[in-house]
Amino acid sequence: MDLVEQDIATSLGRLQVRVGGEGPTMLFWPSLLMDGTMWAAQAEHFGVDHRVVLVDPPGHGGSEPLTRLFDFDECARCVVQVLDHLGATTADFVGNSWGGMIGATVAARFPERVDSAVLMNCTASPAPTRQRVEFALLTAVAKLVGGIRGPLVKPVVDAFVGRTTRRERPEVVAAIRAALRRVDIASAAWAVTSVVPRRPDQRDLAATIRARVLVVAGAEDATFPVAETRVMADAIPGARFVVLDRTAHLAGLENPAEVNALISDFLAR
Repeated sequence: MDLVEQDIATSLGRLQVRVGGEGPTMLFWPSLLMDGTMWAAQAEHFGVDHRVVLVDPPGHGGSEPLTRLFDFDECARCVVQVLDHLGATTADFVGNSWGGMIGATVAARFPERVDSAVLMNCTASPAPTRQRVEFALLTAVAKLVGGIRGPLVKPVVDAFVGRTTRRERPEVVAAIRAALRRVDIASAAWAVTSVVPRRPDQRDLAATIRARVLVVAGAEDATFPVAETRVMADAIPGARFVVLDRTAHLAGLENPAEVNALISDFLAR
């Protein structure tokens, strides 16, 4: 499917989005260190009867580089600004990791703009000490060497994929490695710091969500294990919770056919 790139002014700088298809709007926000292209299989599938919007989040992909920290409410306002620019009153929101956290924020802060939300491989809990230390060290070293390269690539890939993808889906590992090479670490470091060590506890906020919500965990996700993602689902009234076997932290990229079928079933309910 043909996607048209657009630049949209937001409170966190110019964001590049890819838009295609016709129908109800479906907006996708990816993980840290990924851009909107991680949703290519979803765009192809849902673009048949939706207008799909793939966001390069602040500081990533073709979007304007970041020069400061941000909070999740600012990201939620960016989503609203994108929808306003596109003339979309509401949208179905699909997010992975960082995107899943922002999906919860948007659904809580701007309930009139969210028809439903699919929150994948994410958390509503603050970062534990171990994760804060590990990501701070990774970010510092990456900035020192000028990017995610050499010995830094393996721990990042390991945070994203599990044993099944490493063994059976080499094309996914190759796509992740290619995405990491494109990262502007000076820009992305602001996002990593904002999303990991400065991540808010959103469990009380999640309890105010009234939209239909599907929360998806990966059975092999080392970054946000199933138990942590289940806590998020339990905090959201009426949320449906699903665990995908043979899947780790980037479910839509690793296991597109199953993810597409799961989202289609959820939207049809």
